[in-house]
Amino acid sequence: MSTNFGAAAEDYARFRAGFPPSLFDRLEGLGFAGVGRTVVDVGTGTGTLARGYALRGATVIGVDPDSRMLDQARSLDEAEAVAIEYRVGGAEELPVADGVADLITAGQCWHWFDAPRAAAEFARISKPDGRVVIAHFDWLPLPGNVVEGTERLIKQHNPAWRFDGGNGFHPGCIPHLHAAGFRQFETFSYDVDVPYSPEAWRGRIRASAGVGASLPPDRVRAFDAAHARLLAEAFPGEAVEVPHRVFVVLARRRQA
Repeated sequence: MSTNFGAAAEDYARFRAGFPPSLFDRLEGLGFAGVGRTVVDVGTGTGTLARGYALRGATVIGVDPDSRMLDQARSLDEAEAVAIEYRVGGAEELPVADGVADLITAGQCWHWFDAPRAAAEFARISKPDGRVVIAHFDWLPLPGNVVEGTERLIKQHNPAWRFDGGNGFHPGCIPHLHAAGFRQFETFSYDVDVPYSPEAWRGRIRASAGVGASLPPDRVRAFDAAHARLLAEAFPGEAVEVPHRVFVVLARRRQA
C-alpha cells in the first residue's frame, strides 16, 4: 500500500488530535524536558511533538519529507505564536549537521522509517549525551466501539490497509537504537479518551493511512459517505469518545 500523507495534509492538520499536554509533563519529570535544549523532531508531519517542545522552551528543528505537511505545521505554529525551523528530508538522510541534537524525537512515525538507517542517523546528529523520545498516540479498537466499526469499514474500502487491530504498544525501535549506540531504555504508556464530533472523527479518518493517504479522491469520498452513515446509524450523538494509548520509548546516548 503506497502512503502519501501530504495528500491529506489539510484534514491531518485540522482533525488529527496531537499528543496530549500530559505527555510533556511526564517527559519533563523523567528528565526529557526541552527547556534550553536543541530538539530535532524527525517525521514531524504537522509538528505536534515539535510544537509541544517549542512551547516549553526548546529550540526545535522539524524534519519531514513532505513540504505540504510542513506548510500545515507552519500555519499551526503561527496560531500558537511559536517559531520552529522546518527542513524537508527523510529520517534515513537527515538534513542536520553532526552532533547538533540534545534530544531527538519521532512521533507516530517510526514504523515508516528504514529503521537501521534512521537509528544510525539519530546517532550521527546526537550530542555525546543526547537523548531520544519515540512516541505513539494510537486509537484503540475495543469490542463494539467506534474504532472497531471504523476499522472494519476501512478494510472494506481498502483491503491493503494493514494497521487495524492494534494495541498501541510499539517496542520495535529498541533493537535498532541499541545497535546505533543508545542505552538506558525506558518505556511507559497510559490511556486517554479523546472526544470527537462525528464530523471531526470523519476528518480524522480521512487523514489516516488507510483512507486519505492511500486512496484516490473518488474512493475517499465513497468511504466518507459510508462512514457518515455508519456513525449516524450505530454511534448517534454529538460526540464519540475515542480511547487512545500513549506509548513512549526513551533512550540515552551511550557514553564513550
